[in-house]
Parts: sequence; C-alpha cells; structure tokens
Amino acid sequence: MTSRTLSSLLGSGIAAGVLVPVLLWADGATRPGYSLWHHGASQLGTGERAWLQTINFVLGGLLLAAFAAGVRRALRGGRGATWGPILLTTAAAGLIVAGLVPTDPALGYPPGQPNIVTASGVIHQVAGLLLFAGLSAAAFVLARRLGEASRAWAVYSRLSGTLIIGFAFAAGIAYRLDTQGIWRPAPAGLLEHLSLLSGFCWLIAVGVHLRRARANSPAGTVSPGGTARR
Repeated sequence: MTSRTLSSLLGSGIAAGVLVPVLLWADGATRPGYSLWHHGASQLGTGERAWLQTINFVLGGLLLAAFAAGVRRALRGGRGATWGPILLTTAAAGLIVAGLVPTDPALGYPPGQPNIVTASGVIHQVAGLLLFAGLSAAAFVLARRLGEASRAWAVYSRLSGTLIIGFAFAAGIAYRLDTQGIWRPAPAGLLEHLSLLSGFCWLIAVGVHLRRARANSPAGTVSPGGTARR
C-alpha cells in the first residue's frame, strides 16, 4: 500500500466525522416538525427528505470502513491493531444498515404518523447498537495504543468511549420516559446527538493524529507515538 493510499484511508475517518453530524444537524434544523431536542437522529431517515440521511449514513459507513482499513495498516501490529479496526468496521456496518433500513415513526415524527413497531424498526435498533457500541469499544481498545504518544491521548480516548455509550444509554432512558408520559418532551434527541458528536469528534482526532504521525515518518510504518517502524 502506498503512502498516499494510506493517507487517503485515514482521511476517510476525518471525512466521516465531519460529513455525518453536519448533514444531520443541517437537515434536522430545517426539517418541518423535527426537533433536535426531542427526536432521534435516525428519525431523519423517515418522512420528508429521508433520502438525504439514507445517503448520509451509507456514505458515512463506507468512509468509516475505509478508515478502519487505514487504522489496521497504520498500526500494523501490536496492541489494538486487530480489535480496534474490527470494532470500527462493526460500527461502519451498523451505520450502513441504519441508512438502508429506516426506523419506525416515534415521538410524533414524522408528523401525523402513529407510533408503531415493525421488523424494519427492530433491525434499525440493532444497527444503532452496533454503531454506538462499536465506536465506544474501539475508543477503549485503542486508548492504550494511542497513549503511546502521550497520556492525554489515552485519557481522551477512554473519555470519548464513556461519553459515546453514556449519552446513548441516557437517550434510551429519556425516550422511555417520554413514551410513558413521565417527561415530555424529554431530550432523547439531544442526548443521542451528543453521543454521535463524541464518537465522530474522536474519529476526526484519531484520523488527524495518525496522518500527522505518518507524515512525520515517511520512511516506515508509524506507531501512534510517532515512532517509525521499518
């Protein structure tokens, strides 16, 4: 694999980290009847302009899969080099399936449609679990390897993993409270968006870090600590 190809693969993680949340928020902020506070990100894959988020999730998943391949090649071997990319690929698969299989109407969106549970919705929920759990686990698995650069990287990676799964879990609780009429409107959407933001910011940071390490040591394979491996 050429240095340019590896750089492009690592850049795919940066692209995914920017593309997915920006399109989600831009679409959500301008979609009639949709609330970034109240409604989940996946609900933008239903109703008006649903096709936009289908493209967003599928393209974002493909970029994330390419990034996983780049991380595998950049790390080459050692701690996190196998399971980190596997977990990133798992998250990528979840994002692609979430784009191809839409979720069910919920919390009054799309407007005028009743809350129902279908096979499509169940599959979408499983895909979402793969996305959030995959990203969170990848952050934890790669924390020690990234920490070879500095202790701050290990702390940031573990913090990101905690925020991803923590916000996702809190979003699920808020959703249940809302559907049961205990708290309306609960911030299920905001919490889910924060989970995604935590994950995609981590992807951007790791992508930038690995690309810089590679650029600083063009003659060999680069560890996250910036040491060339010949």
